[in-house]
Amino acid sequence: MKNFFSNIKGDTFGGITAGIVALPLALAFGVSSGLGPSAGLYGAIFLGFFAAFFGGTPTQISGPTAPLTAVSMVLIAGIVQMNDGDISKALPAILTVFLMAGLFQILLGTIGLGKYIKYIPYPVVSGFMTAIGLIIIITNLLPIMGYYVNDDKQFVEQFKPKAEEMLIINILEEEVDDDILVLENFNETIKRAEKITEDDILKESQILASKETSGVIGAVKSIPRAIGNINYLEVILALSTIIIIYGFKRITTKIPSTLVALLVVSAVAIFAKLDYRPIEEIPGGFPIPNLGIFTNFDLSMVSPYVFTAITLAFLGAIDSLLTSVVADNMTKTNHNPNKELIGQGIGNSIAAIFGGLPGAGATIRTVVNINAGGKTRLSGMVAGLFLLVVLLAIGPIASKIPAAVLAGILITVGVGVMDYKGLKAIPNIPKAEVTIMIVVLILSTFWNLVYAVGIGLVIASLVFMKKMGDSTAEKSDVKSLEEEKSWDDEANFPDELKKKVFIKHIKGPIFFGSTSHFQALAKQIPESADYVIIRMKKVPYIDQSGLYAMEDVLLELEKKNIHVLIVGLQNQPAYLMQSIDLIPDLISEEHLFKNFNNCTNWIKKNI
Repeated sequence: MKNFFSNIKGDTFGGITAGIVALPLALAFGVSSGLGPSAGLYGAIFLGFFAAFFGGTPTQISGPTAPLTAVSMVLIAGIVQMNDGDISKALPAILTVFLMAGLFQILLGTIGLGKYIKYIPYPVVSGFMTAIGLIIIITNLLPIMGYYVNDDKQFVEQFKPKAEEMLIINILEEEVDDDILVLENFNETIKRAEKITEDDILKESQILASKETSGVIGAVKSIPRAIGNINYLEVILALSTIIIIYGFKRITTKIPSTLVALLVVSAVAIFAKLDYRPIEEIPGGFPIPNLGIFTNFDLSMVSPYVFTAITLAFLGAIDSLLTSVVADNMTKTNHNPNKELIGQGIGNSIAAIFGGLPGAGATIRTVVNINAGGKTRLSGMVAGLFLLVVLLAIGPIASKIPAAVLAGILITVGVGVMDYKGLKAIPNIPKAEVTIMIVVLILSTFWNLVYAVGIGLVIASLVFMKKMGDSTAEKSDVKSLEEEKSWDDEANFPDELKKKVFIKHIKGPIFFGSTSHFQALAKQIPESADYVIIRMKKVPYIDQSGLYAMEDVLLELEKKNIHVLIVGLQNQPAYLMQSIDLIPDLISEEHLFKNFNNCTNWIKKNI
């Protein structure tokens, strides 16, 4: 805090500039998520302010981002469906999951996991980011064409029989809960069924129709109907937005092209009194905490989404720390990764309580802040406060923004977030890594973002373990000393002993990926051998699987009356071998040598 006000002018200008860039994106991400534009703004306000105040990257600007919005969109749709399509009823559970994600981020930072985030394999990240871009593009094709399923009366009509069935099922479930269902007498059921109105049936039909068209697969299936019901005005508004965003960048990059597109196209639509579809109304006044998170807490409602909360936490962590590295390169400073995660977690937790979307450090907004003069955490706080002033001042006016404009903005976001570097490299990278990338891309786009990342990590880990195991086996072979390519210190070994003493050079860790190769050691050594020298100077690590494989080999060699000498045993393997008494039960202390010369001298004296 010592230099908190050392750059007030630069931080103020940087924060306001970043806030201007963040405004259209916050509105667009809010609409895309399904919670409405206000959720995007609330997320940008509270996350932006508190992540800057508590975080470990002074120039970082945080807010809703494309990856977290895509995951949130799937989560929101799922919980809304569980609550009969009632967003207000589902909101406490949705925000509880967002709150959990923030708390998980605080935990990640507290236990010091920030520095390990960088070890997530690139093919997994690449496939995921490209999938995020595709999801955003595909799910916004319908709004661009002006197609909203609830307005398609002919399509909704198809779901009325199913809607009536669902309403009856709901009545029966209510009677079971109230303990009044009697199979011999359905009078109460009939009374309740008679109260079902046409509006109830229509509402349930719209919920079922929305389920049918939700997600990527639903959007793809709905494209023919959207084309048949296309609204050319919405298409023109969306395309105009896209053209201005890309075209204005060619004129200048000093003014955010997304903001220019938002203002120009919206102004034309409003003042020309065009018959367009506006976004949802943005509430005026200061955001109010949603205490339903605590008063209506339902463990059964949120427990299926714990893994989703963890995914949001990790994804936000990756997004933020990658942006922190960019900020470091631009400012020649070093961020504190664990402090940054704690700040992000606090920001996301507070944003959730106020009904905001989760987010992370945003690269473009951070770069804009730095270029505009931002140097301290004050700049991020100013960006959050600026958006709050915008909300209070022009919230109701912003509600007149055409929905097609935000859909157009999101299309450009989807195009920009895809990993073209990874896609271009496909012909030149190993097939295993291409497979991981494609698997994550396809599963993320058409199935489940959370599971896709998990499957990608598992496949990447298995591929890595196999490569490491093969590498260890390739470098580590068993031959007699007269056949083995000797290391320098083995050159003077007595010739008369070379046929009785065998050597094993182990290079690399002994872990579960290499145990099968290591266990083959016992079978490779002929019965004529008296001694085996295992050189472990290049074995920095042994895991539990490797430890038990070592035990099996030692027992097998002991049965053959072949003695084992170990040279260069490092601290970690030595500690584990002692912990389960491999040393001294199977390998005596006198058979352990720091270097090969000591081992050679012992052999000369004892053989």
